[in-house]
Amino acid sequence: MIPFALKVLLLRAYMRVLKFVVWVLPYKIPLVFAGPGSRLQLCATIASSGIKKILIVTDGMINQLGLLEPMKEELGKRGVDYVVYDGIQPDPTADQIEAGFEVLKANQCEAVLAVGGGSSIDGAKVIAARATNNKPIEKMVGLFKVRKPLLPLYVIPTTAGTGSEVTVGAVVTDTVQQRKLPIADLTLVPKMACLDGEISLGVPPPITAATGMDALTHAVEAYISRNHIENSDQMATAAVRLIMEYLPRAFENGQDLEARQNMALAAFYAGIALSQAGLGYVHGIAHNFGALYHVPHGWANAIVLPHVLEYSKPDCSDRLAELARISGLGKAGDSDEQLADLFIARVREMKASFGIPEQLDKLKAEDIPRIAKAAMEEAHSTYAVPRYMDRKTCEAVVGQMLC
Repeated sequence: MIPFALKVLLLRAYMRVLKFVVWVLPYKIPLVFAGPGSRLQLCATIASSGIKKILIVTDGMINQLGLLEPMKEELGKRGVDYVVYDGIQPDPTADQIEAGFEVLKANQCEAVLAVGGGSSIDGAKVIAARATNNKPIEKMVGLFKVRKPLLPLYVIPTTAGTGSEVTVGAVVTDTVQQRKLPIADLTLVPKMACLDGEISLGVPPPITAATGMDALTHAVEAYISRNHIENSDQMATAAVRLIMEYLPRAFENGQDLEARQNMALAAFYAGIALSQAGLGYVHGIAHNFGALYHVPHGWANAIVLPHVLEYSKPDCSDRLAELARISGLGKAGDSDEQLADLFIARVREMKASFGIPEQLDKLKAEDIPRIAKAAMEEAHSTYAVPRYMDRKTCEAVVGQMLC
């Protein structure tokens, strides 16, 4: 058996290679339309590009609430025919994606428009990938396995959290083995996206909180990653600054358009940061909470985040201290350790004010070894975490979240 210290050295070396690969690859940010009403500008641009028929991918609730109507009207009056597929559910499965792909093929759609949260956007990404890649979804799982460019993909996020409108990833749920299947490829970045705070007005407080904490987790994990670069740092710190100021406002008043617009921007910045620097154990654990217990992803991230930060602190207190300063915490003369503690405490205070607990009531002790194993496999394959865990340590960290 390889000693843990040697495993860490090998993982560090592998992550340095991965950092170089990510640095040299041509990551492109989508063309962005921003501001209230920008979703209609995006629809007008789709029409001007010559597309005549488009698949709108969303979920049933968004369709029932009528949130699609302004976009459908704009597309229709500009001569673009559309078909709506609203079969995406939270944590989209391969079956849901395949059903959407069949709708796309049957109607000979030339492009895909995602309208919704992270699940709808991830589902749309994989549907657009299936349309151009002659391979099943399971063959796309992992790093750089999609390869062929997608059908033109346009994205209108309705929540401010996942940043999927700018990321290189998508996550599919395997319902048989109860696990998450991450797909990461540069081709998954959408062609165009809009950041329209107006569409998220009135999103219920629990969803606002969960998606906002998701964006915060993206920014924090990217910032403390050993694979951070100058641009990812700029994006992560901008996101943290905005989230700390505007998430509490959006939670308290769902009609606060300024807060909604700035949270849309924060999620976008955090999405760029995670695409360049990667994530960490928070996501590794939270993905498995979602797969096993169907916990909303942002909610799971919020529960896990302070526990992992406490463990990671000895190897990244300087980075956490900088996030504390950005958040307006502490005073002159405070040490990095003091500031790091203040930042973690602020994360705990904020999520508690949103009604998000410290522990997960659905977590079962007998599932912890399985969760730890899967979380480590995910983290050790792609994430340059500041401080590595062995299996026993990871089980102990997850165990802190038992009620």
